[in-house]
Amino acid sequence: MCIEHVNLSVADLDRSVAFYREMFDFELRWRGTNSAGRPEAHVGDERCYLALFQAERSGKYERDYADVGFNHFGFAVDDLARIKDRLTTKGITPHLEADYNPGRRLYFLDPDGIEVEAVEYDGEGR
Repeated sequence: MCIEHVNLSVADLDRSVAFYREMFDFELRWRGTNSAGRPEAHVGDERCYLALFQAERSGKYERDYADVGFNHFGFAVDDLARIKDRLTTKGITPHLEADYNPGRRLYFLDPDGIEVEAVEYDGEGR
């Protein structure tokens, strides 16, 4: 079993679609409108995807690990250095980067302030 998708409301749908496609080599799986007529898109691969919804109001996501609620989501990647290079190209600095058993990880914020983890496992670590 695995998580199939995560829904995110974003300030700028086109910006978020481009960001996640560029960062993780995701494909645009679908684009259209939801039942309320709001634009949305699905980006990901054959196993999982992000459902991105155009938010009605602007703003940044505020997370707080001390409160109940969503903190971050993570992607297992084959080449963490490539992800870090892509972040650097976009002017994004990871706010946490660490080795841990069984691999390496880094955390960064997407354009809406949503925390994302990228993790590269050593061998059969996952």
